Parts: sequence; C-alpha cells; structure tokens
Amino acid sequence: MKNSFIRSLKTKQRVVIISSLVLFISIVSFVLYQDTKKIVKLNANGETIEVVTHANTVKQLLLEKNIEVAKHDQVAPSLNTKIVNGLTISWKQAKEVTISVNGNQSKVWTTKKYVKDILKDANIEVSERDTLVQSLESEIGTDNRIDIQKAFQVSLIDGFKKSTVWSTATTVANFLEQQGVQLNEFDRVESDLEDILTPRSTITVVRVEKDINVVKDTLDFAVEKKQDATLQKGREEVVNEGEKGTISRTYEIVKENGHVVATYLQSEKVLKEPKNQLIAVGTKTEEKEVRAATISSGPSESSESIKPDNNSEFYVTATAYTAYCKGCSGTTATGINLRSGSVPGLKVIAVDPSVIKLGSKVWVEGYGLAVAEDTGGAIKGNKIDIFVQSETEARNWGVKKVRIKVFE
Repeated sequence: MKNSFIRSLKTKQRVVIISSLVLFISIVSFVLYQDTKKIVKLNANGETIEVVTHANTVKQLLLEKNIEVAKHDQVAPSLNTKIVNGLTISWKQAKEVTISVNGNQSKVWTTKKYVKDILKDANIEVSERDTLVQSLESEIGTDNRIDIQKAFQVSLIDGFKKSTVWSTATTVANFLEQQGVQLNEFDRVESDLEDILTPRSTITVVRVEKDINVVKDTLDFAVEKKQDATLQKGREEVVNEGEKGTISRTYEIVKENGHVVATYLQSEKVLKEPKNQLIAVGTKTEEKEVRAATISSGPSESSESIKPDNNSEFYVTATAYTAYCKGCSGTTATGINLRSGSVPGLKVIAVDPSVIKLGSKVWVEGYGLAVAEDTGGAIKGNKIDIFVQSETEARNWGVKKVRIKVFE
C-alpha cells in the first residue's frame, strides 16, 4: 500500500515539473518573440501609423498591411530594404491624371496631389497669361483632370487703335468679352462672332456712327420761252424775272471710324416754291425766209385737208428723225438748217431721190404736207424719214407703213 502511494506521489511530481518546464519555456519564448519585434512608422497616402512587426523587409511589411504596390506607386525606402527599429516607410499610391492643353489631352501617372507639382513632373510650363480651371496651388480634384488654355497673340484693331494682345479665348465673341470690347448699336466686327480664334488672328472692330444733318438749299427756277411774232427773229426779251425757291433736305450721314462713307437723303421739304422766268422769243421773219415758210405751210389749203388722188400714190415705210439725232448734221441735203428753229412747224422728209425727187411736195398719211429736202444713207427705195422736233416724237412715231402722195 505504501509503495503504491509513493509511486503516485512521484507521478504527480513529474507532472508538476513538466508543466512548470513547459510554462517556463513558453514564457521565455514569448519574451524572446516580443524582443525580436521591430517598431517602425508607416506613412500610407499621407496617414502615419506605428507598426510593430516581425517582417524582414519593407515588401513583407506592406503585404502584412494588405497594401498592394502598383507599378507607378512610390515607396521609400525600396521594397527590398530590411526592417530595423525606428525605420520610417512611405507609400504613395499613384493616380492617373488627364491634362488638357488647348483641347489636346494627355495622361500621366503621378503620386503628387498639387496641380503645380503634377505639371512640373509632366514638364508642362504655365505662364501667368495662361488660364487654368484649377489654381496651381490647389489639390487635384476628384475627377483627376487639369485643363489649361495656353495664351497666344492676337491682333486687335478697334477703330483707330491697333494693338497686339495675349488671349486664351476660343471664339471671337469670347475674345471681345475677355478684352472688355463693348459694341455699340451700329458697330460691326469684320469676323463672325462664332469663328474660332487662332494664333495670329486679326480681329477688326469698325466703329459706326449715324448722324442726322438738315441742310437748306436753293431751288433753281425754270426758264420758259414763248414765241412772239412781234419781235424780230433772234431777239429775246425777259417778260417775268425768275425767282429761286428754298428747300430743306434731311440727310443721314454714316461714318466708319470717323470717316464719312455714305450719305442718304431721308426727306425733303420745299419751304418756298421757285418762280419760273418767262422769255419772249422773236419769230418775225424777213422776205428771204419765204421759201422756208412755204415749205412749212405748203399750199394755201391746210395740209391735213389735202387728200391724195390716184396719181403718184403708193405705200412706204416711214421712220422719224430730229435735227440732233446721232450722225445727223442738222442741215438737209438742200441746205436748210434744221437746228435754227427759225420756222416753227417745219415739215421736211428725207427720201431716196431715185424714187422721189428733191424739192417735191409730198403728202404723208399721219404727218401732213411736207417737202422732200433731205436724204439718208438708210433711206433707200420705198422708205422715207420724217423730221420731228424732239426725240419723244421720234420714239412715238416709231416705224410705220403709211400712204403718200407725191406732187411734182
């Protein structure tokens, strides 16, 4: 019984000893494990934390923290650096940024967050004349985009002023607004406002003014001439003196850049009517003019009352001419001066002498009794040309088929 008790006691002692030994080893191992840990600082995208780790390298530490390092990320020190107490590790995650310069886009990977630093890494220079949507000192937005309008030189002609300015405008309208150019009611821009602005463009603004000008002017009087049989032919006497009138005219004056380019008559008002001048013109003739008078009057009976008989009667084509027609000398083939006006109502016709002899009296339907005193290059055969006083009468006569009667 005693031996059995002793064996049981020894067994318990062994268990206690083994348990104590295991506990001692565990404590020692724990102490040794804790002693082998290293304390480092990890800055991940700007946030710093303290890390206690058994990792041997920076790469192992980042993997412990579930940080996957991409191609363009920035890690310092390098991934293969051994971990030591007090080490500071920095990890910056790269992002893709779109940079638009005058509409031309490019993409860059960067770990920088400020616009100026990103542009510097991309080797893009920005001057004070250029326009950025974001400030250089601001952080990149959530859209990861930078928009730049590079300034270029544009020639501006504003009325008399000429200048060369820097601009980032995209259209002519944007440019004028950017430069503070105000357009008045009548001003115009030589380019279309929606045209795209390009380097070395020239924008011309024409300053237009419209003024109203009222001018008083004189109206000339007309001269009327009245035949007077009591005055000797060639004499003229003023019966009533003429008097000028007055008229008010309103003009619109258009100026471009100070220079008058157009004048438009808007209205006119007669303030005083002119009085015509009346002149008496002598028609009294001498004996030597009897022949011309005979030509004018013909036989004693009225020319319209004379009717042709069946002798020397036929149809001709009749045209009309004046003393001042193109190519006319004003003097007939027989020497009568048609321009003198000495014989009122003078009736003369041009004929083909081979058909109607010069000097013959000829009754012409619709014209009356006339004398064949003239010829013409185009007057051939059964064709005549009647003499009238004005171009209007000649046009009204036109070309007619008429009946004539020749008196030898």
